[in-house]
This record gives sequence, C-alpha cells and structure tokens, in this order.
Amino acid sequence: MKEEEKISFWRLFVDAVKGKEQDYTGGSIKKALILLSIPMILEMLMEALFALVDAFYVAQISNNALATIGLTESILMLLESIAIGIAMGATALIARRIGEKDDKKATESAMQALLLAVCVSVVTGILAFHYAPDILRLMGGEEELVQEGQKYARIILSLNIILMLLFVFNGIFRAAGNPAIAMRTLWLSNGLNIILDPIFIFGLGPITGMGLTGAAVATCIGRGAGVCYQIYMMRSESSRIDLIPSYLKPNWEILKRLIRVSAGGAGQFLISTASWIFLVRILASFGTDVVAGYSLAFRIIVFTILPSWGLANATATLVGQNLGAGHPDRAEQTVWIAGRYNFYFLVCISIIFFLMADVFVALFTDEVIVQQEASLCLRVIFLGYVFFAYQMIVMQSFNGAGDTYTSSLLSYYFLWLVQIPLAYELAITYDWGPLGVYTSICVAGLLMTLTAIYLFRKGKWKEVKV
Repeated sequence: MKEEEKISFWRLFVDAVKGKEQDYTGGSIKKALILLSIPMILEMLMEALFALVDAFYVAQISNNALATIGLTESILMLLESIAIGIAMGATALIARRIGEKDDKKATESAMQALLLAVCVSVVTGILAFHYAPDILRLMGGEEELVQEGQKYARIILSLNIILMLLFVFNGIFRAAGNPAIAMRTLWLSNGLNIILDPIFIFGLGPITGMGLTGAAVATCIGRGAGVCYQIYMMRSESSRIDLIPSYLKPNWEILKRLIRVSAGGAGQFLISTASWIFLVRILASFGTDVVAGYSLAFRIIVFTILPSWGLANATATLVGQNLGAGHPDRAEQTVWIAGRYNFYFLVCISIIFFLMADVFVALFTDEVIVQQEASLCLRVIFLGYVFFAYQMIVMQSFNGAGDTYTSSLLSYYFLWLVQIPLAYELAITYDWGPLGVYTSICVAGLLMTLTAIYLFRKGKWKEVKV
C-alpha cells in the first residue's frame, strides 16, 4: 500500500511540474493541494535560492553593499506590496470566475489587472528615479553607503514595472489553475540572474565588473526575460487566459471590484512592509553591521519560509475556485489540511536552522559581528515559526476568498499597534538591543495567529462577493 502511495505521489509530482490548467473544485483535496502547491513551492525555492546567491556575491563587495540591498529592499517591498495586492485581487477575481466557468470574464479581469499594474509602476518608477539617494538617506544610510549604493537603488526601484508585471502575470496563471508557468518563469528569470550576477558584478572577459550596480543590471535582465516568457505563454493556444489587447481598455466595473480587493491586499502588505521598515530603522541605530546581519538573516529566512508561501498561495487559489463553484465547506476543509501540512514542515525546518544557525551564516560572510547578529536573528525568529504556520495559510485563505479587509485589519493591529511599539520599548527603552526587535516579531506573530484562527472559524469570509 505504501509503495502505491509513493508511486501515486511521484505521478502527481510529475503532472504538477508539467503543468496543465484544470478544475480543482471536485475530487481529492489532497491531490488538488499537491498539484497546485508543488509548482508554487519549487517556484518559491528558486526565488529563495536567488536571494541567497545574490547575497553571497554582494557580500564579497562590502558591508555597505550588503546593507544597501537591505535598505533598498525595504522600499522595494513597498512596491512589491502593491504588486502583490494587484496580483491578489486578480487571483481572487479570476479564480472565482474560473469556478463559475466564465472564462471570458476571467480574461477581462486579467487584462484589467495588467492595466492597473502598468499605470502604478510608471508613476512610482518616475518618482524613484529622482529620489533614490534621498530614499537611502531617509532609511538611515550613511553618506558613504549612499554614494556607493545610489545607482543600485535607482535601477532597481525605477524599473519596478518589470517586477510588477512578473507578480501580476504569475497571479493570473495561478488563479487559472496553472502554477507551473509561474514556476518556470521564476526558474528562467532567477536562473539567468544567478548566471549574470558574477559576470556583471566582478567582470568576465570584455565585460567590465560594475560592482553593486552590476547586481541591479543582472536582476533587471533576468526578470525582464521572465516577463517575456509570461507574455509568450499567455499568447499560446494552451492558455485558458488570453492576452487580448482590446480588453486593456479601462473597464470601470471590473476595475472598481479589482481595486477594492487589491487595495485590501496591498494594504496588508504595505502595513507589514512599512512595519518592517520601522524595524530596520530601529536596527540601523545600532550600526551598519547590525543591518547587514539582519539583511543576511532575512535572506536565509526567505529561503526557509517561501515553500510555505507556495502552499499558502495554492490554498488561496483553491478557496477562490471552490467558493465560485458553490462549495464553501470544501474551501474550509482545504485550509485546515494545508495548515496542518505547513505546521509539520515549519517545525522541522525551525529545529534544523535553530541548531545550525552559525553554520549557515558562516557560508556567506567572515565578518564576526555580522555573523553574530545574523545568528541571533535567525534563532529568535525560528522560535516563532510554530505560530507562523497557520497564520500564513489562514491569512491567504481570507485573500483567496476576496476578504482582504480582514487580513489588512489583522496586519494593522498586530504589526503597528503591537510589534512596532514593543520593538521600540524592548530594543531602546529596556536596552535589549536587536534582540528586542526580533522578540517583538514573535510575540506579534503569536497574537495574530490566534486571532486569525478565531475569525476564520466564524466563517464570514464565505459570504464575500467579488
């Protein structure tokens, strides 16, 4: 019997990687989770691998370079929050239309999401181009860091349209039930990025090394290639969602619904990202080495937690499609199954990385102080993984149902009214230093998880219309 289950799993694994758009509103929930989550997990693993490799190369330049990435990513995450919000709105609308078997409306929703993404990214890109150095100063960067990192920040932030389209296209493919295309997109973009990073940073043959600026160039080329692949796949005959230029004209009825759902999605990520920026600002008061250590630890945390985001995104798609098909009980059951799987995974990961934090950090830097700060951050944050497991799944299930307001409200209460004040009090007032910041993250995560589960059990998310 075990052998049959093993064969069945590997067959599902192969089918998931090959990718085929299908209806997940019937049959085995576990099978649906496997088919949807495996490409998303592999996609996230590739994203995390790139983050670690990029940090490894940049760390060879200087501590200022590594800290610049940390400060720039703080702002980039604000733009990513908007992209994620639009992608989340697109996922909720498209998944619901797919569940209702209305492919035309699903395509119209996808085109309006792309239109919205382009408009937002053009405006923010122009502002970022002009104010990149000031942004680094505002984040607490010293003048030496600003001079070294302003070109990197300007390139990454002003060309955010590439990242914006990457997120929204992938949200469209996931909602349509084909996450394998999103997976291949990040394999292509990040794989190319990993290859180009050392070439543009350090130089090779006729190509002169550009240092930190080279990392930005490599990133934009890699992500740009991914967007080109997404456009090609959407234009293919096998795609359930087609790229129809005539649908790119503003459809105010769809845009209104899309903006409403996206605003809630972007709001929760803007809230969490802005709170993260405040945490970085607090850490910056303890010196560049602390920020560099936290930036390195954050990359490692991303590597471990992104597979869980893959499972959470799969859950959001299944919730949306099943609500569209009129199966709310099946949607709820999916969330509990996914939450249990995520709990098992994160507990195992937290044990491994808690015991071996020093070993993993030493792979990236020889700076003793940076190593100490990164290891401290990792050990404290990993203690909170037990709470984060169900929080990720339940919060994404609200989003998949189109109930982004609840997730935004939870993020606001526990990140702004609990996490930030507690971080300041522990780190500054009580002189805990960086430990106080990391402790506040875990405490806020615990409280948010318990509240999210309570609200999920009340079931109002099943009644949301999108």
